[in-house]
Amino acid sequence: MPRFHVDGPLAVGHTLTLPDDVVRHVHVLRLQTGDAITLFDGRGGEYRAELTEIAKRAATARIDAHDEREAEPPYRVTLAQGVAGGDKMDWLIEKTVELDVARIAPITAERGVGRLAGERALKRQAHWQALVRAACEQCGRNRVPDVAPPRDLDAWLDDLPAAADGELRLLLSPRATLDFASLPAAAPAGPVTLLIGPEAGFSPSEETAIVEAGFSALGLGPRVLRTETAGIAVLAALAARWGGW
Repeated sequence: MPRFHVDGPLAVGHTLTLPDDVVRHVHVLRLQTGDAITLFDGRGGEYRAELTEIAKRAATARIDAHDEREAEPPYRVTLAQGVAGGDKMDWLIEKTVELDVARIAPITAERGVGRLAGERALKRQAHWQALVRAACEQCGRNRVPDVAPPRDLDAWLDDLPAAADGELRLLLSPRATLDFASLPAAAPAGPVTLLIGPEAGFSPSEETAIVEAGFSALGLGPRVLRTETAGIAVLAALAARWGGW
């Protein structure tokens, strides 16, 4: 059944005018009046609905029932990701959403592809948030992860609160001595933050600042993974270890 995200609260019994982007998808999928669709607003669960009218540039749907189904894991991971160049950032955002990331914080660093600021940063954030919504529609998640505004690493670290009890902060580094087997066997009670550098990695001074902010440097064995692969690999491994599947 086609799934669509709709901003704003949904309620059983209401008939709503669908947003323009959903209308475009309705036409692309060649849906017809009377077809069943699923809607979700990010507040939890999903709604069974029926298309009641389809015009060239508009469509309406009647909401018939609410299903409390969720697809979230028993832990929350924030991915702080060094901004990757080209289409790599788009690809890794889509895949990490499929693998249960709860929040994405794009990070710019000394060795990164460049700074994102002002209007350019806002446009990239909006683009990435749209990718997150589309990934949720595809993979069946009803909770939409948030994409934070791009930040320089130093500013992002400065704004981090002191680590709370049960919190786990991990920095992926080829120079790490902590291996994956050293991680807790069960999901921690607090939040998890996974920090990954850009394509050229973090500088030694940046890694020092990150460790001083309470992060443990984690290695993934003898191979060096690309920045767009590392987060996906770790999230998949954590899902297998902590019951996310």
